[in-house]
Amino acid sequence: MRRLFFLLFLLLASPAFATGLLDNRPSATLGAASLANNADFLPVHEAFKLSLVQADAQSIKLRFVATEGYYLYRHRFQFHTEPADIALGAPNIPKGEAKHDEFFGDVEVYHGVLDIELPRTDPRAFTLLVGYQGCADKGLCYPPETARLSIDGPGGAAAPASSEHGWSWKSLLLFFLAGVGLTFTPCVLPMLPILSGVVLRGQVGGLRGLALSLAYVLPMAASFAALGALMGLFGAGLNLQARLQSAWVLGPFALFFVVFALAMFGLFELKLPQALSTRLDSVASRTKGGSLLGAAVLGVLSSLLVSPCVSAPLAGALLYISASGDAVGGALKLFALGLGMGAPLLLIATGGAAWLPKSGPWLNTVKNAIGVLLLGLAIGLLSRVLPGPVTLLLVGFLAAGVALFLGALEFVVKAPRQRLAQLLGLGLLVYALACWYGALSGQGDPLRPLPAAAPSATSSTVAQADAWQTITTPAALDAALAEAKVAGQPVLLDWYADWCISCKVIEHEVLNAPQVHAQLAGLKLLRFDITESNAQQRKLLDRYQLFGPPALLFFAANGSEITADRVVGEINAGEFAQILARVRGKLGL
Repeated sequence: MRRLFFLLFLLLASPAFATGLLDNRPSATLGAASLANNADFLPVHEAFKLSLVQADAQSIKLRFVATEGYYLYRHRFQFHTEPADIALGAPNIPKGEAKHDEFFGDVEVYHGVLDIELPRTDPRAFTLLVGYQGCADKGLCYPPETARLSIDGPGGAAAPASSEHGWSWKSLLLFFLAGVGLTFTPCVLPMLPILSGVVLRGQVGGLRGLALSLAYVLPMAASFAALGALMGLFGAGLNLQARLQSAWVLGPFALFFVVFALAMFGLFELKLPQALSTRLDSVASRTKGGSLLGAAVLGVLSSLLVSPCVSAPLAGALLYISASGDAVGGALKLFALGLGMGAPLLLIATGGAAWLPKSGPWLNTVKNAIGVLLLGLAIGLLSRVLPGPVTLLLVGFLAAGVALFLGALEFVVKAPRQRLAQLLGLGLLVYALACWYGALSGQGDPLRPLPAAAPSATSSTVAQADAWQTITTPAALDAALAEAKVAGQPVLLDWYADWCISCKVIEHEVLNAPQVHAQLAGLKLLRFDITESNAQQRKLLDRYQLFGPPALLFFAANGSEITADRVVGEINAGEFAQILARVRGKLGL
């Protein structure tokens, strides 16, 4: 059982899932009935938030905040002025993350917070036009955007920065659950009975017990929140997120996570200096329990006396918050973490101590699992600067290590639960081998480690490519759809743009795949090219409730869209083949 629990933590530890624990992306819907690939995307102004931080006689400072899961292109930034005779100096844009694409080559992108400084040589007031473009990690690319900012002349006040937050209820819930998980460590869970005795003094149950426990838990969580706010402000002041694009910065941060992981594995302990720890222990021992004030003081002190089992993941969370540059989000996340750590005490205070699990060897498994999670976070950080194959290689080593812990290669007589754990370990070992093979083959995606089979260049495939009708205007699209309706022919509409990487992937690897190509018969194939991204094309996006390409829409023979099966964002050939089969069944093809 303990090994099965450890396996679940491995899933969180992989770079594909590790950032999910600290994910701060709000959810959103597109307004369609449903999306076949369950992908939600934000409107462009929520995905990329632009604010004017400072505007004085010497310079203008802009701040972009890309929501988690979205990124901006360096080469798509443009800056113009109205009136045009007002000149600006060369923009100071930090170096971005290197990103290689087989279609577009080497580009630089930015995740998180990006500050851009524009030298100012003309004191007159003017309007600044800021052009930018970004994409979602899940595959959707937004059309080029232009924002207008009013820049005041001498003595004028700069426009207030727009409100920004990098948190969501989902992220707060995950931090709360992380706090609950931190309670079940070898040196914290056994302390709960002792702590409840000091705080409650036998006043278990009823409103008094609940009030005492809340008086302890809330100040403890508030102390964590203050620490999170300070780290968020510290990160915002130094703009760590914008600077976390270099191996010289990411390397030490990843090393910190590795050190924290080794601490969780028991190689050494992280704790406060002896002198400070002794002084705080002395203050705590003189604090009177059983009163609201005493419980509050104990709550604050306990947040300072962080045990060795909690300090490693807590320090990792602080590093993440400092990199996000979000003071409010950092405070709320650590407040939720503190509430999670105090939840078991609330359970005891209300008479539910019998529901808590007993101490035992399984606590060491929890501690080791947190260590694996921290190693996954370290790999996730390094993935920004390491080539994809190297990242995939590290993921394979992590999976292989957990597989060996689960006894994948221990071929001896075992109990049924141990055999099940060994079977799971063998699965992880196979996944590790797939990662290593994929890395040697040039792959870099932990979710798809094996190279995809190259589509066969048959004459039928070429003929199918020629069957696509490319159009660029809303009038031409309306005419093509009307023609298909008159002919009683269903339609597959592909939204495409030259600047959309995922569109290239869908065009070459999905629509040309044999299992997809075989099911396109009987469909009228239309491709709307939105590369120009003019006003008419953007209005058409709004009409179909799309934020940008890629998107694949189906229309029945009567001209109505089958909204339940529309695809937004990148999708692989296998999944799209399943959707095609379902649509063909609805259309009777």
